Amino acid sequence: MDQARRHDIIIDDTTLRDGEQTAGVVFSTKEKIAIARMLDAMGVQELECGIPAMGEEERAAVRALVDLGLNARLISWNRALPADIRASIDCGLTAVDISLSVSDMMIEHKIRKSREWVKEQLKVALGFAKAHGLYVSVGGEDGSRADLAFLVELMEITREMGGDRFRFCDTLGVLDPFTTFEKVRFLRASVPELEIEVHTHNDLGMATANAIAGVRAGARFVNTTVNGLGERAGNAALEEVVMGLKLACGIDTGIDTHRFLEVSRFVGRASHRPVPPWKPVVGERVFAHESGLHTDGVIKNPRNYEGYAPEEVGLTRHLVVGKHSGTSGLVERYRELGIAISRKEAVCLMEQVRAIAQRMKRPLSDRELRKLHRSPRTLPRQADML
Repeated sequence: MDQARRHDIIIDDTTLRDGEQTAGVVFSTKEKIAIARMLDAMGVQELECGIPAMGEEERAAVRALVDLGLNARLISWNRALPADIRASIDCGLTAVDISLSVSDMMIEHKIRKSREWVKEQLKVALGFAKAHGLYVSVGGEDGSRADLAFLVELMEITREMGGDRFRFCDTLGVLDPFTTFEKVRFLRASVPELEIEVHTHNDLGMATANAIAGVRAGARFVNTTVNGLGERAGNAALEEVVMGLKLACGIDTGIDTHRFLEVSRFVGRASHRPVPPWKPVVGERVFAHESGLHTDGVIKNPRNYEGYAPEEVGLTRHLVVGKHSGTSGLVERYRELGIAISRKEAVCLMEQVRAIAQRMKRPLSDRELRKLHRSPRTLPRQADML
């Protein structure tokens, strides 16, 4: 694999905010501290750490994160209200995200205001934040369904008042990568002095693709969550975005990918959302091979069927013996078990392997393979294999 070029892309991970907004998920302060430390250690540049306006318990957790003295910048989520921003300041934060509903749908049917009200509220909140020396990201909730000309107006206000970036949000996860690219490129060209951040949801299964499309269109900041946690179908997954940028785009974010498995498993346990074995990048069976042709190719050279080494994300390779296995895979799997068999022996065993796998509807375990090797001529009954 060619070395990806280093690129000035900032990952803003929102596991501690949007990830915790997954229905039914609650992180303890201890868990938040552990997650923040792991993300910081792997080089994530910014952490969206909570919503101080929620109450004293949330503020105490945010203060605990501030007190860690992490290298990552901590940023909080706020409504466009001075009181919310004041709560963030009181926690010791120096960076805030100010969120406003920007689509006509939400302006008219959620907050029941007008575009003019939104612009004035932005001026009030942004003015308050900048007067207190804060770094400010202005978040456009439902930006993907908003009028682009109106977004440009909001971005111009943000730029003129000293805002630091604008967050383009696909809040409902309704975009495809091509439309995301076009919209972000248009906004970037319209107000080139203002950095853009992309925040994508996974309702149509395209959050990662949309996040990468936004980066390709000129966004410098990209929101992620560990394991893709988030409201409804979740957000763009940290591990997928980072590896996607690295492998598909040649952009190295500087994040230590070897730590992905550790943080993924921890967040899975803390959120009570176990990581599926087939989860891209961090699923324990992502590097499992059973098919005869694939296994033979991997044995000869892993790059035949692996786009990157499993060790790069903290995983290991698994050769599975089942219905679709071939003799090369069977010989190699027995070798891993410390048992040397010839190709001729493997041919003799394959019929039994396939029959057992077909009947049990799963691969054979190590114990079953050892037992089969000891008595290869007898086709075991299912009860005997347990």
